[in-house]
Amino acid sequence: MSVNVMIYETQFFGFTPQTCMMRMYLAFQDHLFHMMLVIEEVILKKLESMRHSKLTPSSIRRSSEKFLAYMRNHFDQLFGKMEQVLLRVVLTIPENVLLPEDRCQDQYRYTESQFQELQEEICHLEHRIKAEISAQQALKTELEEQKATQEQLERILQWFDGLDNICREHGTSNLKESFAFLKGNATKLQTVMQEVEDKSKKLHKK
Repeated sequence: MSVNVMIYETQFFGFTPQTCMMRMYLAFQDHLFHMMLVIEEVILKKLESMRHSKLTPSSIRRSSEKFLAYMRNHFDQLFGKMEQVLLRVVLTIPENVLLPEDRCQDQYRYTESQFQELQEEICHLEHRIKAEISAQQALKTELEEQKATQEQLERILQWFDGLDNICREHGTSNLKESFAFLKGNATKLQTVMQEVEDKSKKLHKK
């Protein structure tokens, strides 16, 4: 069998020409072996009807094996010639023939260095795309944080509006004065609580 790697033919046919030839060879061999079994069976049946024959089934089997070996030898020689014809003529794509899917390569030729440059450009573009996606994700996260901060500021402003309304209802029109008043009361309350805590400690010591 041929050992030439026929890559272009394999691309076109979808199988290697050598595989095709091997299957044909095995199919012929199986058919030859089956044919010899049938012939041997017919001879053995004919032998049963011949009462005074000196032939025996074992001698017929030996003769069948010799004839099969003879047929295989001649078949291998004939198949070798047929293989050369098929691989060189039938299953071979001429060098001047270009497959349809490869015509663009013939139209747009490029060198190995150009191909390398193209690969590097593709790699650079992939990095840029990844960076753009990462930047978009970061911007999206920042926008979500700004939205949450905006909502929190709106709640604080609503709270201040409510506090301002409460102060006005109690006769305090200036929100700054209200905070000063609340701070003063909180300081006094803290002082009183400290005095109570000190007196409680003294009582426990006694």
